[in-house]
Amino acid sequence: MAFIPAWRNFKRMQDFTVAAAALVYAAAVVNAMDQLPGSDAAVLRWTLLWPAAYAGFSLGVPLLVTPLKNWLAKYVWLSFKAGFGQTVGSVLGGMILPLGFGVFVWWQASHEVASGRVGVNVFACYAAGIGILAAQAILVRALERVPDIRKQIVEVD
Repeated sequence: MAFIPAWRNFKRMQDFTVAAAALVYAAAVVNAMDQLPGSDAAVLRWTLLWPAAYAGFSLGVPLLVTPLKNWLAKYVWLSFKAGFGQTVGSVLGGMILPLGFGVFVWWQASHEVASGRVGVNVFACYAAGIGILAAQAILVRALERVPDIRKQIVEVD
């Protein structure tokens, strides 16, 4: 039993979004490593350790708290029904958004690093966003097991 092409494209787009956001974040961390004051351990603590806690929280809470999980799953389903990641325009828009996000994150992180105001806030906020994107990608797979939704996304022979 295979999924319809629209669903496969939607899943790929969700995965692409998470991967692109993670790569942008990694580039911002590498950029910060050369510019942040302090030891490598301190820089890693502010760019990876604390933000990992925020990412884990923003990933775990929507998957563990049932009302939030239901709300986010509904949002993901409505995104699919709206056509996100299924048309050429949507895919191009979906690729341009992470590129724009990357430029913005790079600029903001560089600006904060240069001004010396970097703390947990800049990197943690972006990590939390990545956690929510990952939760959405996980919920895409959970939606595949919902009988009413499965009927709509599985190809009929």
